[in-house]
Amino acid sequence: MSLIVFPAIDLKAGQVVRLAEGDMDRATVYGDDPAAQAMLFADAGAGHLHVVDLDGAFAGESRNGEAVRSIVARFPGHVQLGGGIRTPKSVEAWFDAGVARVVIGTAALENPSFVREMASAFPGGIVVAVDARDGMVATKGWAEISTTSAVDLARRFEDAGVAAVLFTDVGRDGLLKGCNVEATVDLARAVSIPVIASGGVKGIDEIHVLALHTRDGVEGVITGRALYDGRLDLRAALSVAAAA
Repeated sequence: MSLIVFPAIDLKAGQVVRLAEGDMDRATVYGDDPAAQAMLFADAGAGHLHVVDLDGAFAGESRNGEAVRSIVARFPGHVQLGGGIRTPKSVEAWFDAGVARVVIGTAALENPSFVREMASAFPGGIVVAVDARDGMVATKGWAEISTTSAVDLARRFEDAGVAAVLFTDVGRDGLLKGCNVEATVDLARAVSIPVIASGGVKGIDEIHVLALHTRDGVEGVITGRALYDGRLDLRAALSVAAAA
């Protein structure tokens, strides 16, 4: 299986933005038409998207629903959505709206039974977000650091039937410092769940290296700022991922 490249669309007040280290006060706006951005990624060959409702992540409930629905309506591939999805009703609503996968973050740490229930109700549809700073899990829009390690949190869901673990090194996200490939691969090797890399991807070299670790359990990689800043060409990234 080839590495899945997920272009990222982060939403804040209906706009396409990228944050630095998850800080809402350090947002760079890249556009005001999320659906149009989704189509640009589709035109470049992307079959998957990673969409985050940033306002929702902090509020604990959807805040950019209209923008998300516009993306789902126009993007011909699979949309993976995260940000403030913390109730069975909201999970069901997004699947009904056409989202392919729902990402659960804060609730995974605070209410693991909720993740298990949703993974059972929606087989192959639930992704657990493991966001970490210095190896420890960050929650509530990365505003708080827990005492749980990333590996320990991921291991809690090995028998739950979740589709994947989305691992983000918060200290690198949106900074173009380079993806924490070593930590991602170590996590993939430590658990039986496929792992998606995220945070800080800056160029094609990381795509190539991660693509070589699909047998270790690395399923995909999310990239945002590098695409928007032109440091990473999406067509080239998809080609490298497929070839490896």
